[in-house]
Amino acid sequence: MKGDRSLATSWPVAKKLWREATMLQPGPSRGTFSATSASFQTNANYLEQVKRQQDDPQTKLEAMKLYLARSGLQVEDLDRLNIIHITGTKGKGSTCAFTERILRSYGLKTGFFRSPGSSPHLVQVRERIRINGQPISPELFTKHFWRLYHRLEETKDSKSCVSMPAYFRFLTLMAFHVFLQEKVDLAVVEVGIGGAYDCTNIIRKPVVCGVSSLGIDHTSLLGDTVEEIAWQKGGIFKHGVPAFTVPQLDGPLAVLKERAEQVSCPLYLCPPLEALEEGGPPLTLGLEGEHQRSNAALALQLARCWLQQKDHQGIRELEASRPSLLQRLQRLPLAPVFQPTSHMRLALRDTEWLGRSQVLRRGHLTWYLDGAHTSSSMQACVRWFRQALLLGERRGSGPEVRVLLFNSTGDRDPEALLKLLQPCQFDYAAFCPNLTEVSSTDNADDGTEARVGRCAQWTKALALKLNCLALLLTSFVIADQQNFTVTLDQVLLRCLEHQQHWNHLDEKQASPGLWSTPSPEPGGPASLRLAPCPTHTRSTGSLVFSCISHALQWITQGRDPVFQPPSPPQGLLAHPVAGSGASILREAAAIHVLVTGSLHLVGGVLKLLEPSLSQ
Repeated sequence: MKGDRSLATSWPVAKKLWREATMLQPGPSRGTFSATSASFQTNANYLEQVKRQQDDPQTKLEAMKLYLARSGLQVEDLDRLNIIHITGTKGKGSTCAFTERILRSYGLKTGFFRSPGSSPHLVQVRERIRINGQPISPELFTKHFWRLYHRLEETKDSKSCVSMPAYFRFLTLMAFHVFLQEKVDLAVVEVGIGGAYDCTNIIRKPVVCGVSSLGIDHTSLLGDTVEEIAWQKGGIFKHGVPAFTVPQLDGPLAVLKERAEQVSCPLYLCPPLEALEEGGPPLTLGLEGEHQRSNAALALQLARCWLQQKDHQGIRELEASRPSLLQRLQRLPLAPVFQPTSHMRLALRDTEWLGRSQVLRRGHLTWYLDGAHTSSSMQACVRWFRQALLLGERRGSGPEVRVLLFNSTGDRDPEALLKLLQPCQFDYAAFCPNLTEVSSTDNADDGTEARVGRCAQWTKALALKLNCLALLLTSFVIADQQNFTVTLDQVLLRCLEHQQHWNHLDEKQASPGLWSTPSPEPGGPASLRLAPCPTHTRSTGSLVFSCISHALQWITQGRDPVFQPPSPPQGLLAHPVAGSGASILREAAAIHVLVTGSLHLVGGVLKLLEPSLSQ
């Protein structure tokens, strides 16, 4: 357990997590963070500690069972939760959301747990534990948090160097306790990382398992090939428990098939959604994007199987599974083709999943929010965004402006992601760290090691003389998607690198006739660059902002009916791109803003655009 970040750091850490969950934030400044509190807003610590702990993973799984026992439960108790266990690389969260919503539509009391190892929560930690689709209340979180915390404190072994489980394990234990004590009819449990050795895999007898689309991600943890990753994902298969997957590449599919055969798990291939639409009207999905059809197809099979296993009435098969070209090619039994019930249809239509293919229409502004952060998910994001623009109604006769708001953290390849975004033909590209806002308030109680002052002066200085950046910044410590403490100047320099990548790609792509509409100014607005670059026609204006709030203030120009912050800081419009762009944004008939690259960024934007989510 060496190197395991546990709650034994203990009282300050526990109190901070509880404060975040109950929204009793200390101090007046929302923009100041401590490294401790920020560590509870990302899954980065989890990823880093798993990388460091490359010893026997089975031992860690056994340790999770011991923590469960110390908390007052045995693995057999989890059988009462009637669990649907879902893993995958892409789309597992959306699949969980579809599945939970379908079963809730049958009048069942649902639990839904999002592991901290999967994706960061968008606004607050309570999102990870849901009952009937809603995050548990601050009061319920408080009750269960302290009950579990004290129970683990009372049962700690004096000889053990770690008395408390790591954050992600603690929340997993807490979810099990919440669901059991609140007497849910079923629990949808999302795997964190991989499957075989994930802390959720102490579940011994789920009702059904699912594997969404597989791809390359977390290679330092799961392996360098899709086949190695498939081996990890297939680790959730259990003897006699039916499992479903979507069409995969031949290599990983063969691995899943082998893993299922090893434990006598019946594994089925989901037919495409089109097969389930035969004989009825098309299915409408609440989550936009063509890629969501695969997730919905998997969710329908998981929900139907659960209802069938529990002898629920109302499931009608359109026709039994039959050999098809897809089945012959993939060499797996095809899951039943059936007619979705009216409950299923309405549930698919009403499914919501914040930050994934999400659209907010607010007056002249339309926000497109998608936390895509891998190449495959960014490709899907770009297809969805461009399709949404094509299908959208044109507002008025004035110009329409497209704006990109982007950030990327961790070990992602930002240049590859930005290259995929080039076909969207943005008029402006804005880059900022995943900080909601920066503040000069010096609050001695908030635990921040150093704070940012003179943000407006910095903004002006950045526009005037970028080579003096390091000398003009004071440190503001956060725990970003990186797995170590970083300072504001470091995350801003990363944003400037993103801007450099974008400008370089823009120069390569720019040519007469590339954009569908001419640039608002002759020659296009000049970009804010690290180094002088030759101007060219029809380029994208690019800017770097010190925080999300400042970026949104510039983008909205006071035109968003909900986001109405105080007057912008002095110097926000100091750079020519910011000044000329502000005029264009104020006069545009419509502004289309795509926010992507990081779920943390999307969450920060949602905090400002939808303040009710923080309540």
